[in-house]
Amino acid sequence: MPSDATSRLHPQRPIVGVGVVVWRGDSVLLVRRGKEPNKGQWSIPGGAQQLGETVFAAAAREVQEETGLEVEVRALVDVVDGIMQEAGRVVYHYTLVDVVAESLEGEPVAADDAAAVGWFTLEELPALQLWSETERIIRESVARLEQQGR
Repeated sequence: MPSDATSRLHPQRPIVGVGVVVWRGDSVLLVRRGKEPNKGQWSIPGGAQQLGETVFAAAAREVQEETGLEVEVRALVDVVDGIMQEAGRVVYHYTLVDVVAESLEGEPVAADDAAAVGWFTLEELPALQLWSETERIIRESVARLEQQGR
């Protein structure tokens, strides 16, 4: 299947995406992915950045689209490469800019690309079998919030 510059499947260049670690108290918001890649797996909310949109604006928009929650983006956590290959060919390539945010009110509702949403404690994460980078980013986000005076 030929790809074009805007295709997510077999792209010609990486796609910039944002991932958002949303905290409320001691719980982190996770979404069960409703679409590929990684359909059915728990992850942090996020998605592709749009042209003309800042990373923090993209993060707030993606959380709102996937869960209905308003967030305050607090800090950059890290940048992660999400590259999936099959038979020596790149199937997906995302450059993921991960940020940490807080949501103070409202109940999340699965929408857009999310099949389900939920709040989880750090102690519950290992049972969810998250991608190792996702779990690392969540744990690192705690330090970023502490640096912000949380």
